[in-house]
Amino acid sequence: MKKQLLRLARAALILLLFYTAVAKLSNLNRFESELGNQVLPSWSIPLLVWLIPATELVVVLLLLLPRFLLRGLQGAALLMTVFTMYMGLVLLDVFDRVPCSCGGVLKSMGFEVHFVFNLFFLLLSITGIWLHARRVPD
Repeated sequence: MKKQLLRLARAALILLLFYTAVAKLSNLNRFESELGNQVLPSWSIPLLVWLIPATELVVVLLLLLPRFLLRGLQGAALLMTVFTMYMGLVLLDVFDRVPCSCGGVLKSMGFEVHFVFNLFFLLLSITGIWLHARRVPD
C-alpha cells in the first residue's frame, strides 16, 4: 500500500509540474505579462519567466529518476510551499490587487479552490518524503 501511495504521489506531482511548466512555456508573452502584474520587482520578471518553468521541469526530471526521487519530492514540496504561501497571502488581502500567473486550467480556479488545490499537492509531496524516508522501495 505504501509503495502504491508513493507511486501515486510521484505521478501526480510529475503531471502537475510538467503541465504547469508547459502551460507557461507555451505562451511566454502572456506568462511574462502576468508576472509583471505581480508584486515583484520589475528587474526580476525576465529572470522568473524562465526560472519558474525551468525549476518545475528540473523537479519533474528529479522525480522521474529513482536515484533522485527524494530530491524531487523535496523540490516539489518547496515549490508547493512557495505557491501555497503566495495564495494564502492573496486570500489574506496582503496585496492591493489579486494577481495570478498560473498556467492552463489552474488559472480558471477561484483563489480559495486554488489554495486548497495547492495544499493538497503540498501534503502529497510531504507524504511522499515521509514514505521515502520509511524506505519504501521503488
